[in-house]
Amino acid sequence: MLNTWRWTLARSIGTSHVKSGLPCQDFALCMELEAASGNVLAAVVSDGAGTASHAEAGARMVCTGFLRAASVHFGSGRSIDQIGEEEVLDWLDGIRERVNTFAGRARVRPRDCAATLVGVLAGPWGAVIVHVGDGAAVVREEGTVDWIVPSWPFHGEYASTTIFVTDDPMPAISIVPLPIRLDRVAVFSDGIERLVLDHTKRTAHGPFFDRMSAPVAQSIVSGHDASLSKPLRDYLDGKTVCDRTDDDKSLILGVRR
Repeated sequence: MLNTWRWTLARSIGTSHVKSGLPCQDFALCMELEAASGNVLAAVVSDGAGTASHAEAGARMVCTGFLRAASVHFGSGRSIDQIGEEEVLDWLDGIRERVNTFAGRARVRPRDCAATLVGVLAGPWGAVIVHVGDGAAVVREEGTVDWIVPSWPFHGEYASTTIFVTDDPMPAISIVPLPIRLDRVAVFSDGIERLVLDHTKRTAHGPFFDRMSAPVAQSIVSGHDASLSKPLRDYLDGKTVCDRTDDDKSLILGVRR
């Protein structure tokens, strides 16, 4: 049974950021990690807070820190089943320490690097979602047609508010183990949340993810198919999307071979 993945990803700067002269404050990374039980797809998206002066740096540190911690975990022979609250807290402590060091050197506060986290680790027979803040991961179990949302985006009492990895004290962390074999994964920032999630029914818009993941499923490239990134970015930059959101947008699409 094949256990390799192919994926693509793209980021798109929000029209509000273009008008304000701000950079894209989202960051996204995806890679395949070797583990004792078989390869693991590791995908992560982070959205830097719009009010944070170093949001883009914070988002980058969250993504790179998450993948580094996961790589060390699997490199030491441990499995997805051994990822629990204690392990995730250690991972986030490492990210927060890195942010604190950066903030000290830049002479800013850690909250000036505020950023969310949506991480997915999908192995041969199980997966885990690690989630802090808004944005979400939507996944599909092999042999089924339904896309599910294991961890719902967190939104605060006021509009456009959420929680961040850098919050002090440590914010609420959603850790969702999935004892199922996934064959498709989508990870995205809050910029496209309302386009792809039904907040009333708390469900994913399956046809959207079917359509968007189809080119990845048809790809003959193993691993990252960079040729699909530009069409995906063009879609996120397009009028259809930008008429409905002015925020930064990130999307990772992964398909098991």
